[in-house]
Amino acid sequence: MKLIAGLGNIGEKYCFTRHNAGFMVLDKWAADEGFSFREEKKLKCLLAKKDDIIFIKPTTFMNLSGEAVRAVMDYYKIDVKDILIIYDDIALDLGKIRFRANGSDGGHNGIKSIIQHVGTKSFDRLKVGIGPQPNIPSENYVLANFPKEQHEELKTVLKKSIEAVEFCIENGIQKAQNKFN
Repeated sequence: MKLIAGLGNIGEKYCFTRHNAGFMVLDKWAADEGFSFREEKKLKCLLAKKDDIIFIKPTTFMNLSGEAVRAVMDYYKIDVKDILIIYDDIALDLGKIRFRANGSDGGHNGIKSIIQHVGTKSFDRLKVGIGPQPNIPSENYVLANFPKEQHEELKTVLKKSIEAVEFCIENGIQKAQNKFN
């Protein structure tokens, strides 16, 4: 069983913000494949299953994402080697994606929370570029909606992210890094 967690903030207010790139990837995937999310309050997430994959969107807000990831891992007995986190990266330009097999939180509070709750930095990630950031505070930038002129590029990167994660599931993180990074 694999766990794929898309990070974001719950609620209409945040639906199309840059910080919700992880949610957007999973929402696009669900729309394309015909699966749907249901609320799992005890697991602190919206959850969907397809084959042997569990998809989650934490309902804890970004900075507490680790609570939901840990709860789902414990409930379904998923090992850390079988999780993949999809999230926004301000250091990557929009349209770029990058896999990592482990590493620091890089200043991302959702990843920081997951590291804290999972107890290791060694888990697979897919970063979805949302940059470049203009000269404004990071929290203002990531919580702003994508402007209309970026919508087509956003659609393209969401599709590319799904393709990349499917490839990673089939072929492993190293081959995915070689192909998509």
